[in-house]
Amino acid sequence: MADLYPSIAQIAVVVTALKILLWPAYKSTDFEVHRNWLAITNSLPVKDWYYEKTSEWTLDYPPFFAYFEWLLSRAAYYADPAMLKVDNLEYQSWQTVYFQRSTVIATDLVLVFALYRHVQTSPTALQKNSHAVAISILLSPALLIIDHIHFQYNGFLYGILILSIVSARKQSTMLVGGLLFAALLCFKHIYLYLAPAYFVYLLRAYCLSQTSMLRIRFGNCVKLALGLSSTFGAAFGAFWVRGQQDQVLSRLFPFSRGLCHAYWAPNVWAIYSFTDRVLIYVAPKLRLPVNQAALNSVTRGLVGDSSFAVLPNISPKATFILTLFFQTLCLIKLFFQPTWETFVGAVTLCGYASFLFGWHVHEKAILLVIIPFSLLALKDRRYLGAFRPLAVAGHVSLFPLLFTAAEFPVKAVYTLSWLILFLLVFDRLAPVSSRPRVFLLDRFSLLYITVSIPLVIYGSLMHELFFGPKFEFLPLMFISSYSAVGIVGSWIGFSVVYFTS
Repeated sequence: MADLYPSIAQIAVVVTALKILLWPAYKSTDFEVHRNWLAITNSLPVKDWYYEKTSEWTLDYPPFFAYFEWLLSRAAYYADPAMLKVDNLEYQSWQTVYFQRSTVIATDLVLVFALYRHVQTSPTALQKNSHAVAISILLSPALLIIDHIHFQYNGFLYGILILSIVSARKQSTMLVGGLLFAALLCFKHIYLYLAPAYFVYLLRAYCLSQTSMLRIRFGNCVKLALGLSSTFGAAFGAFWVRGQQDQVLSRLFPFSRGLCHAYWAPNVWAIYSFTDRVLIYVAPKLRLPVNQAALNSVTRGLVGDSSFAVLPNISPKATFILTLFFQTLCLIKLFFQPTWETFVGAVTLCGYASFLFGWHVHEKAILLVIIPFSLLALKDRRYLGAFRPLAVAGHVSLFPLLFTAAEFPVKAVYTLSWLILFLLVFDRLAPVSSRPRVFLLDRFSLLYITVSIPLVIYGSLMHELFFGPKFEFLPLMFISSYSAVGIVGSWIGFSVVYFTS
């Protein structure tokens, strides 16, 4: 790896300097969420963590993340003890801001190490491409926007995910990969969407014989079972022995939320919602019934139930069935072809299915698709062709998270520079596929990227000049629906590649 330049460590130093410069930038309510969790875990006994509700931002992550916040709170005391008071709501001293920002940067070292391991464990002939992918993830505009401006801790969590995927490459470290993923679930339960791919892969490649599916490797089954029970026991045991499992689960899975988030995540339901808005104006001419009570539901972006004015309402059961169906399709291939690349492809498609068809999906969940897909993007030009619209749509869809004028140059210029640089580099590195490419998908990718530029300019600048504060939901709707088309197109393209490879 000595001839790979610039090194991952060098890039990490440069991007860290940029992240520090962003400390005074806009921060979302997630900043107060994590400050409150620091206060809860520091000030209260463990038995009260999942009951405390002084703030509306109650603890709703699994126990490992709660323990993580407790560890951070030990250091937070020396930065500013006032941030650790539960009743000190919306507290934002400069010491608090700088401390919390710095913890995100420090924990990104997990991501740096994971990417280093990805390059190190790649076959020698593929290390150059793996290195390019690693640098693209380390410089990701999505992680910069979500973690270091908006404020979250996704960097180290996706570092654990990448470590688990990389560990699953070899039989000797496959168990480690499975246990790392189990630990990840105990940090943030959104990764449950990817769990079916891990289950099938570990079952077929680790628990069953490579030569015969009928031969069970009992020793491996025992090791995996002990490892999983120990991991989940370490996370949930303290709450289980107190009989608090129902309270913890009620916090982790609040089923009262509606189909669409406040800002529509760019998925199938965004297209469905957009179609419903269009049909409201067309319905009288077509003599279609209109539900007057639902006219304002999806435009307001309520967290509660979303009702549709013309199209049928969608139930949680319907989204679950669709998600499970499309995940099952890719898992069938993984079961009969349990290679590492098929596994990563299945992880990616499980991410796609849950993002596109899931209930109350957040726009930030697109990282569940972008990160694992990045590991395959340079396999050949067919994979890259499916990755391009995802890279554009996934990052553009995050722009509404930063709605203040001061952050527009950062998000627009940095994201555009990243897209130009890495899509050009990837285009040079991706080898020609031995299988024919799909012409329509290639043309779709080119047209889609071309349209993105004027749309971003309109949504971020021109709309306010033309309409002022009026119709503020309009650019959000356009960006969400446009991004949804790109992600759906990418999903179709990658599905074709996955099932024909």
